[in-house]
Amino acid sequence: MDRFPFPDDLIRAQQQWHDTYRALAAPRPRRATELRRRLLALSVRIQWHPFWATAAGRAPAARVELRQRTAADRTRVAA
Repeated sequence: MDRFPFPDDLIRAQQQWHDTYRALAAPRPRRATELRRRLLALSVRIQWHPFWATAAGRAPAARVELRQRTAADRTRVAA
């Protein structure tokens, strides 16, 4: 059971952040500048998402759970 009711667009943004980070972490990534810009834009979108102004979003554990949940989704897809 999920503890926090994350909006779909926030979950997608965090998943895209993980994907972009992994692409940038690869040895000699192609389009590194483009990837860095995308990572920055996604970071801003996640940081300033309206969800964080809600009662559930104010809990510090919410940010941790979002990262863990989306990272777990990515590892299941890769496996």
